[in-house]
Amino acid sequence: MRIQVIFDPGCPWCYIGKRQLERALAQHPSNDVHIDWWPFLLNPDLPAEGIDRTTYLIRKFGSEARVGRIHLAIADVGQSVEIDFAFDRIRRTPNTVNAHRLIRFAALYGRADAMVEALYYSHFVRGRDIGDTHFLIQLGGELGLDVRSLRSYLRSDAELSAVYSENARAHRLGINGVPAFVFNGGFVICGAQEPLVLSRMLDLGWEAHSPAVSERSPISLER
Repeated sequence: MRIQVIFDPGCPWCYIGKRQLERALAQHPSNDVHIDWWPFLLNPDLPAEGIDRTTYLIRKFGSEARVGRIHLAIADVGQSVEIDFAFDRIRRTPNTVNAHRLIRFAALYGRADAMVEALYYSHFVRGRDIGDTHFLIQLGGELGLDVRSLRSYLRSDAELSAVYSENARAHRLGINGVPAFVFNGGFVICGAQEPLVLSRMLDLGWEAHSPAVSERSPISLER
């Protein structure tokens, strides 16, 4: 079965959603699942260098007090899925276009899943700027990617239009928030759902795995 995870690596709820999906998949260890990481841009208009984190959060949520409450709520949920969010370490809200491009590059080496986890951990636990090209190249090297090829790739426009077009396609399909999960091209659910809910969606996806059912799927995200 294929699962498309529609996400932004700068979204804490997407990180939580990834953990919840992993827990759901652990309940089905004998089933073959392939995950496609589908780009979504929460902040497509941010400058390439990103923006000061405090400035961004005040602009979005109105006050430091409200930001603090939101961070505490997310951190509490994070603890339940073994994520130690360290929002105080984050200095910039990144433009995540190049992070999405990095994931696509990593997929060529069979390292997309590992790269997604590394980006989340780097940003939300270590406070690193995942919009910084130099850091992305360093991260790729740490995961065993060819640094010279990666540097040339990120300095080019390779896959740039694909990231934007797939983001636009997700919006056209009515997906306006992330994370979102699409199971076998036919069953869609949004939000960082509990493992029990995602496990049920997995069951539905496998039940509908036959070609006859797939042809009637209400949504298709195949590239």
